[in-house]
Amino acid sequence: MTKSAQSVQSISQRLKSIDILRGIVILIMIIDHIRETFFLHLQVSDPMNISTTPLDLYISRSLAHICAPIFVFLTGLSAYLYGQKQQHKSEVSRFLLIRGSFLVILEITIINFAWTFEFPPHRLFLQVIWAIGLSMISLSALIWLPRKMLFTLAIIIIAGHNLLDNIHFSNESALYIPWAVIHDRVWISISNIIQFRTTYPVLPWIGVISVGYYCGSWFNPSFPPKQRQKYVKITALTLLTSFIIIRMINLYGDHPWFYGDSPVETVMSFFNVTKYPPSFLFLLITLSIGFFLLSLLERYQHSFLLSYAAIFGSVPLFFYIIHLFILKLLYLGAIYQFGKNKGDYFGFNEVWQLWACWFFLILILYPFVCFFSKYKANHKHITWLKYL
Repeated sequence: MTKSAQSVQSISQRLKSIDILRGIVILIMIIDHIRETFFLHLQVSDPMNISTTPLDLYISRSLAHICAPIFVFLTGLSAYLYGQKQQHKSEVSRFLLIRGSFLVILEITIINFAWTFEFPPHRLFLQVIWAIGLSMISLSALIWLPRKMLFTLAIIIIAGHNLLDNIHFSNESALYIPWAVIHDRVWISISNIIQFRTTYPVLPWIGVISVGYYCGSWFNPSFPPKQRQKYVKITALTLLTSFIIIRMINLYGDHPWFYGDSPVETVMSFFNVTKYPPSFLFLLITLSIGFFLLSLLERYQHSFLLSYAAIFGSVPLFFYIIHLFILKLLYLGAIYQFGKNKGDYFGFNEVWQLWACWFFLILILYPFVCFFSKYKANHKHITWLKYL
């Protein structure tokens, strides 16, 4: 095999491991979306209330914490790899700007409708696709910075944004809406006609996508595999160690943890971190898991079972949209068949039923995902497909 062919094969393998991780993440994400559909009668706060949250529900919710940070990180990483195929950085910047804008529009139209089935909408929830879109728009400008400056800025954002937690503006202030988009999770009312919920304030996500873009160079064809593995493992250990030390100090990065009535409650409190917006400690623990998985999956990327995850990960936006519609239809069908058994909602009685529904959803979604993945792979000449 020639050196050139080895390089092509190398990048192909690494991209497969990235697709596998992305697929695993979005499969885990479904669990939380099922919870938000069939457990509306037992919502959890952010961070969770340890004394009132059952352990199985706590585990299901905590497991989903890794989804958004890893996905946003991989978005930045993929943006770097996309840039390696382009001749000019301006082409990368333009792509990020257009796709980011497309995601923002998609969030407030089709995706919001998939969640609520409201038309015209009275409330809009600006969630993860919105945050990814705004992060991509921001990255379209940030990629022009020198690499070290981009990385430094990303670390300052991730580590320092909790210093801004006590800054708030009244809804009469001109800064209320910009600050809500950047860092404050609030409701924005427009003329008493429609409300926006800034569920995913964007500032920390800009830091995460920038770190992903910086780390993309480790996945270059010319980057030595052993050195990449070394960097990934060291980063994972550094993030995890930092989380443990800073969390033990219990002074910064999230709400303080406490000693519970039992060792289990104490452990639950220790790992009970804030997602909206993602705290410094939230990002440390979730990204450390992401780096550990990247290292592990590259070694086992040819596993038969993992190949199924790669298929889901190859078309994440398509999967995201169709799973929301199917989930909503299942919920409406359950109300039609069984009625509202939990006050204003239909809901499951046990957490294990969430997991049973999760398995069922994967089975019925797989043929659609597999079809679109093959279609996208066989029609790379169709420009608009790259935006999905």
